[in-house]
Amino acid sequence: MEAFTGLMGGFAVALQPANLLAAFIGCLIGTIIGVLPGIGPVSAVALLLPLTFGQPAVTSIIMLAGIYYGAMYGGALTSILINAPGESASVVTTLDGYQMAKQGRGGVALGISAIASFVAGTIGVLLLMLLAPAMADVALSFGPAENFALMILGLTTVAALGSGNTVKALISAVLGLMLATVGIDAVSGRTRFTFGFVELLGGIDFVVVAIGIFALGDILANVERSREQVNVRIDYGGFRNLWPSWQDIRQTFFPMLRGTFIGFFAGVLPGAGATISSFLSYIVEKRVSKTPERFGKGAPEGVAGPEAANNAATAGAMAPMLVLGIPGSATTAVIYGALLMFGLRPGPTLFIQNADFVWGLFASMYVGNVMLLILNLPLVGVFAQVVRLPYPILTFVIVLFSVLGAFGLNNSLFEVYLLFIFGIVGYVLSKASIPAAPLALGLVLGPLMERAFRQSLIASRGSYLVFVQRPISLGILVLALCFMALPTLLGLYTKRREQRQGPAGTAEMLGERKG
Repeated sequence: MEAFTGLMGGFAVALQPANLLAAFIGCLIGTIIGVLPGIGPVSAVALLLPLTFGQPAVTSIIMLAGIYYGAMYGGALTSILINAPGESASVVTTLDGYQMAKQGRGGVALGISAIASFVAGTIGVLLLMLLAPAMADVALSFGPAENFALMILGLTTVAALGSGNTVKALISAVLGLMLATVGIDAVSGRTRFTFGFVELLGGIDFVVVAIGIFALGDILANVERSREQVNVRIDYGGFRNLWPSWQDIRQTFFPMLRGTFIGFFAGVLPGAGATISSFLSYIVEKRVSKTPERFGKGAPEGVAGPEAANNAATAGAMAPMLVLGIPGSATTAVIYGALLMFGLRPGPTLFIQNADFVWGLFASMYVGNVMLLILNLPLVGVFAQVVRLPYPILTFVIVLFSVLGAFGLNNSLFEVYLLFIFGIVGYVLSKASIPAAPLALGLVLGPLMERAFRQSLIASRGSYLVFVQRPISLGILVLALCFMALPTLLGLYTKRREQRQGPAGTAEMLGERKG
């Protein structure tokens, strides 16, 4: 009953004209961003963050959230039509979606994708609405030691699950923590690592770092690569052919539901994200199918499951960010930074002190899912043509918005210089195969981690045992260690299994994968 009352109040906020417009703009931009290869939602949110200054917090966050889940819709368009995923979470969709398009069923694949995304997005928001307040009630009992342990868990799970190399991910997270120490120490009042620059007394602005490492870093990496322009005539069969048959609906109904729950709970886990959830969903559907040989050859289930999973993961990723103050993905890390800039502290108290904001955001996600369904079905052909935009023009527009956004923060060229410095840092990270997401999370969580750490030591009179004497903090730290050890244990298990099976077993496994 309390959730229903809160949601009704949230709709009163979400249906205000300014917030409706913000949701529509976010969904539209997110869909276009999802269509464009190489430009993810994290870059788009970081680029548009400066444009939200001066707007109410709820209006701004509604737009940024719309970009986030809108990109999941848009990424399926090019994955199905031209085998070019606009977003990493849509890579799995190409396996069967493009095959359906080659068989003349591209419109049906797009219809299944849109319906699966709508179903998953709606159920995902419902789960978020029901579970988030309960999680907030539990989190209210957390003290500084538990908060510090939670932030450690957030960083370690991103390090363990966010990339193939745990050491490189940890290096990135440590770099973010180091950047977070620049400025005036909140406890002692001393300046740290400012090197005489007055502009650094307030620390390094998160927006500058996010735009630099994600947007400019990606541009520098993409310019280096040879990009082939897509010159394919896109024909999706018209609006009539977008709707799947009843047989398609029966085939994809349970994959949609399974993908929704897989995506939501994978999204709740910090670092897992939409990409991993879509792969998990595809694997599950292939395992449970009575005809797994159809997968990779145009199976509708191979489109419905992953598309449901990556959309539900966006709702799931919002849960740890809002309730625990731990971003569940790189994009929610940028949104987390936006909340802090608007004076909103993510955590359990957010549901008490800013209930209208939280429920307004939840209701706007319902509204946004309806908008995305309306946008994606009739405007498929229009969105698909965006792929043909020449990349040099696209690059110029992104750089222009980056510079204007950085300069607009404090009307200072110093931020512009920092922007290009972090653009080079992002390029170097990309060349070294070091993920940038842990760096962004480290920069966001760094000040909060330091504050919680020092508060814990002050309360315990300098005893480090406070982190292991409290059951909840001890359990969270043990869980963090498990995530740290997970990649190593999986690697050892795989190695021993291959040694046990020998060359014949390995060849057999490879043959199964090819089949």
